[in-house]
Amino acid sequence: MAVTVHVQDAMNVREVERYLRSILGEITVVGMTTLGKARSDTGAKGYGYGIPMRIDYRTGEGESKSAVLHTISPGAFGHEHMADRARELLWEYKAFNQLPRHIRAVDVGGVDPAGNIQSLGNVDELCLLTEYAEGQAYARDFEGIGETGAMSGRDIDRADALCDYLVEIHRGRSDDVSKRAELYVRRIRELVGDGECIMGLTDSYPRHPLIPVSMLEEIEHRAVRWRWKLKDYTHRPRQVHGDFHPWNILFREGADFTVLDRSRGEYGDPADDVTCLTLNYFFFSLRRDGRLQGNFERLFLRFWERYLESSGDREVLEVAAPFFAFRGLVMASPVWYPALSDAVRHRLLTFVTTVLEENRFDPRAMNRYCGA
Repeated sequence: MAVTVHVQDAMNVREVERYLRSILGEITVVGMTTLGKARSDTGAKGYGYGIPMRIDYRTGEGESKSAVLHTISPGAFGHEHMADRARELLWEYKAFNQLPRHIRAVDVGGVDPAGNIQSLGNVDELCLLTEYAEGQAYARDFEGIGETGAMSGRDIDRADALCDYLVEIHRGRSDDVSKRAELYVRRIRELVGDGECIMGLTDSYPRHPLIPVSMLEEIEHRAVRWRWKLKDYTHRPRQVHGDFHPWNILFREGADFTVLDRSRGEYGDPADDVTCLTLNYFFFSLRRDGRLQGNFERLFLRFWERYLESSGDREVLEVAAPFFAFRGLVMASPVWYPALSDAVRHRLLTFVTTVLEENRFDPRAMNRYCGA
């Protein structure tokens, strides 16, 4: 079994070996390598929550296996306190194993100031142990289409497989009927006000000539109006991934994939996942052509049409706007994407402010929303 462990960036080989032996039995660490951009050397994403480290080891029987060590780094987006990071890792330890095709969590441990991994009584950080998954980030496919403009049958098959996967997981509902409404209201509240979501993002924006404070303030006001509107949609919570973007999807041959790093709660609105992925077709098309067109537009529209038909959830169009706004703010952020051109950043922010004013999202109106 290959595994993944979430821990500190710099770690003593002997200590890692001792820890893995306590979990996996007799093993010998043979190498440690930082991952970071290794899975997707696209150069587009300028910020992340931590630097994972791959651990290669041999079992007592001589079998070669792998693990990955990393922590959530202290910082903004609701990660300022050790307790914030601990909460997320403890949640991941349970939740990863509840989602089909997700890498498995094997253990959660703690790290003291000296870098020793031990019980949680005297720790500086927590760690998470999951499976290790081979594959290349789906973002690589986006880069390929962006470079050539060409699309293959494999690109269609992969988009269809991801769409069908979302339809499948979105059928899942919480068994606790009494808490469905409560969980949905919390999820929408966090969409607007959490450190990782809309208000955390607007707080993180540096001074920028293209992004006046008045624009960010107006985006927040419109998002709050959506929070109150969505209080009437408490029948909608379903099983979700919560961070379904191309860097969290690893493809192998054909349409065989694994998903990583589920986030922000087991149940939420399906619109979160659908907007998260499909906005990337728009984003990469903006970077290539300044508008949604060509094969990116074909994939974007195909995904939406297939999802609406297969899920039967046309109500998703009524609630998509604030989820699009959240993801659009990530993409337009000078923190997350520092090398983005002003033209693309402007289109994204125009999209965010416009889509929040729409009562119902229209997949065929993306260029109108962004001013293209």
